[in-house]
Amino acid sequence: MILSSPKLPTEMRLVHINEKYLAQQNAMSAVLHTRAEKKALEKRNSDAEKQRENNDKRMFVIDFKGDIQASRVEELREEITALLSLVRADKDKVVVRLESPGGMVHGYGLAAAQLARVRSSGVPLVVCVDKVAASGGYMMACIANEIIAAPFAILGSIGVVAQVPNFNKVLKRLDVDYDVYTAGQYKRTVTILGENTDEGKTKFKAELEQTHVLFKDFVGKYRSQLDLAQVTTGEHWYGEDAIKHKLVDRLQTSDDYIVQHLHSHDVYALYSRKKPTVVEKLGFQAAYVIDKAIPLWSKTLLNVAVDLGLMLRHK
Repeated sequence: MILSSPKLPTEMRLVHINEKYLAQQNAMSAVLHTRAEKKALEKRNSDAEKQRENNDKRMFVIDFKGDIQASRVEELREEITALLSLVRADKDKVVVRLESPGGMVHGYGLAAAQLARVRSSGVPLVVCVDKVAASGGYMMACIANEIIAAPFAILGSIGVVAQVPNFNKVLKRLDVDYDVYTAGQYKRTVTILGENTDEGKTKFKAELEQTHVLFKDFVGKYRSQLDLAQVTTGEHWYGEDAIKHKLVDRLQTSDDYIVQHLHSHDVYALYSRKKPTVVEKLGFQAAYVIDKAIPLWSKTLLNVAVDLGLMLRHK
């Protein structure tokens, strides 16, 4: 089902996982099962459907695959807003399949705040980590009422890092001056081109430490069972060790977790994407028209001309 409106910048698609799973199961059954086995399967599925109807429970699954800027946060905030207008705290739950190695503090801070909206609404929030939720990724994961991770998923890395190359010595060798003008003692602490002072470096390190304290306090707020001194060293752990450190609550893949709920819940996956702008649509269409308009023989001649030009350049 496509959920779209001319007034909304995001297009959403809602997939009923129960129906998808049932269609796959029936397709396999048609090939592998006898008539009696098919009837038994139909009976089990019918009973499961009645159980779901009686329970009237729903589970909504959304995906977040993070890059260094947490650039998918715009889609995430739209999805969370849409869900919070419909979910029921007493019967529904939200599951986030999270994959992120972390990135910029402000980007992941906003992404984590979106998940906090679910938690504060009283709707149970589950985060499933199949591959990695480290640094900013764990900042998001720790908000969940329950964190589930695959056995070899990477979690933790509760720390802050900044890498700043400096080319000032290179500029000096080239006899190039680089001046930085600021108003405010600490407007600029370190720079990649200017000469960094000990005072600037000390202040920059203090700012990193302050960010780390905020990160630790944030994790401690949602995961009070953690020994913060032990797990906020910047190290990461695989699933088996992560559960020993109480970074996660259970070891299980997201697939198993979702399938486990198909008999008791109506499970929906919510996908979204930004709508292409008019210019982007015209660009795609123009490229398609040009591609169709150029005859095959002219493309071949163009390729020959390019190859000949490359050969002449190398002579």
